[in-house]
Amino acid sequence: MKSFCPEPLPVTANPSTEIPLNVKEAATFLGVSVQTVYLWVERKQIPHLRIMGRNIRFLKSDLEPFRASFKKEMENG
Repeated sequence: MKSFCPEPLPVTANPSTEIPLNVKEAATFLGVSVQTVYLWVERKQIPHLRIMGRNIRFLKSDLEPFRASFKKEMENG
């Protein structure tokens, strides 16, 4: 008897299926240090999620517009 193995669904930017980034991954994505990301979280300047109290996670779909505005701000000096 053959078992049915469905094809995996494509990964989309849907927040319900998006895998959250940790602080180090977010820092790399944004091109800043881990300390800067923690500072932005503390100041509530960056969209983030708190998992189980202390664990901080980020959705890439939330960080993309933040990164765009951050880069634009850096270019304008």
